[in-house]
Amino acid sequence: MAKKNIKKKADQEEPITNCDQSKELVANNDQLDDVVEITPEEEIDIAKLIVVVRGQQVLIDRDIAMLYKVETKVLNQKVKRNVARFPERFRFQLTKQEMKELVTNCDRFESLKHSSSAPYAFTEQGISMLSAVVTSQKAVDTSIRIMDAFVGMRRYLSANAHIFQRLDRMERQQLENKQWMEQTDDKINLLMNKMD
Repeated sequence: MAKKNIKKKADQEEPITNCDQSKELVANNDQLDDVVEITPEEEIDIAKLIVVVRGQQVLIDRDIAMLYKVETKVLNQKVKRNVARFPERFRFQLTKQEMKELVTNCDRFESLKHSSSAPYAFTEQGISMLSAVVTSQKAVDTSIRIMDAFVGMRRYLSANAHIFQRLDRMERQQLENKQWMEQTDDKINLLMNKMD
């Protein structure tokens, strides 16, 4: 029973992960003129832009727009005009909590802190579909690089799955130990109170 509760708790509190903390990758503005790239676009490691949300590897609309060299607003308008191509498993809007975690965990999204609208996350399939919607040569070339980055991440995760499984087991054990210690502490306090 305790293991089930721990597992449920861990599933509910799955944070946004794999966020590169470098602010040098991109600036956080919707305006194309305000995009600051410290390195040439070809040198940006797309894998560092991939984050994990809801257990899926995704790219955030702002990062995609930066890579495609279009405004985020323009990218999302093109998607809205073709919304039938983007079911929720391809593209979804972050909740307020997810947006808060993204801002907390990823320095490059600091400008979202006071944003009234949450960004969209695109899965690998969503990125693939984007190449049919945003048809500039730049977007097509970038989509290929993005797809290669997703494939590379999958290979990395697959090759290191045993390590991640061990870490998961260790984390679960740590949670169980913590729960056991809290229960033991409560029992000791209860006994101490009875002795008084």
